[in-house]
Amino acid sequence: MTTTAPTRPQLVHWRTAVFTLFFMCGIVFASWAARLPAVKVNLGIDDFQVGILLFAMGAGSLTGVMLANYIVTHWGAKRGLSGTVVAMGAGLMIVALGVDALLSYPLAVAGLALTGMAIGSTDVMMNVEAAAVEQSFGKTLMPLFHAFFSFGTVVGAAIGVGIVAWGVRVTWHLGAVALVWLAIAVFALRYFPARTLADGGDATPATRGERLHAALAVWRDPRTYAIGAIILGMAFAEGSASDWLAIAAVDGHNLSEATGAIFLTVFSIAMTTFRALGGPAVDWIGRVWTLRILAVMAAAGLVTFILAPNLPVAFIGVALWGLGASLGFPLGMSAAADDPAKAAASVSAAATIGYVAFLCGPPVLGWISHQIGILPTLWIIVALIVMSGFASGAAKPIAGSKVGAGHH
Repeated sequence: MTTTAPTRPQLVHWRTAVFTLFFMCGIVFASWAARLPAVKVNLGIDDFQVGILLFAMGAGSLTGVMLANYIVTHWGAKRGLSGTVVAMGAGLMIVALGVDALLSYPLAVAGLALTGMAIGSTDVMMNVEAAAVEQSFGKTLMPLFHAFFSFGTVVGAAIGVGIVAWGVRVTWHLGAVALVWLAIAVFALRYFPARTLADGGDATPATRGERLHAALAVWRDPRTYAIGAIILGMAFAEGSASDWLAIAAVDGHNLSEATGAIFLTVFSIAMTTFRALGGPAVDWIGRVWTLRILAVMAAAGLVTFILAPNLPVAFIGVALWGLGASLGFPLGMSAAADDPAKAAASVSAAATIGYVAFLCGPPVLGWISHQIGILPTLWIIVALIVMSGFASGAAKPIAGSKVGAGHH
């Protein structure tokens, strides 16, 4: 283990390596999503069975998030990532074989469960490393890291369009993505420094018991739940748009499917753009005030969309909704990781809450909208955004944290 501070070039390489992992994770996720229609046809399955595939990946992801604590406690973030990135590549390769070459539905389910588990653990450890990077640089970078994941999904989806147009089989497509992921991720990990226990880095046998106890203790900290409330509200604000915005435009405002797709595009562009550019704003006015202002924007935008009397007003509402929802999740992750010694445990706990919102939110909203309609259902999201805004004070940087306090 190293006990000396990284040099400036080492810090830059570390930051670039973390950006690379976020970007490649986005490509992996989008590559699978792009081939889902072909998977359905290849396996000859119905929508219910497709739902089981998605559930396997989602349940695996949630399990991986909860396992991340244990992994970091026993092996440290860098060594843990060395295992999970290989597991993700192996899982995707199993999926590639199951959905096409071998046409085995059970194999596809198993591969997706493994891939999801690896993604969940990798996600937590990436965020721990991203938080350590921004502490080292002394400025807010977490939103930009998450923007790179979004960029990756765009690139992955675009590649998927070309691959489908060329008639490339799913096995070759996903298999190639798995190999590229492994090659780039393993190379990137070479630039992750081996950090000391005090920095949330590599673990040693003599301290594992104490660190495991500390990992569980985070669930007794009220700040964990307050940060969880921030993430919960904004995860619903983000996830509800991904799953229900287009439907709300079509069924709620009687617009065409093409217009619904444009609404979703506007939301995604607004959210990704502010993730890429919002870091300096956080460093200027502080993490807490940024979250409060964005909560107001998200709530106002969603209310505007719900009540919009015409198309231009609805588009303004969606843009505000996207801007407002942009930084809640990444800044929640950043706040959870303020204390390096508890970063893995806190990020894992916060991410668990966020993943539950992403996984459980869409079906719950779907059931409610079936009872009262989609636009009235969106008022629930408004209430959750308001809750997130009131909880924003919990994101105040702790003593010793170098980012998020603001300089205004």
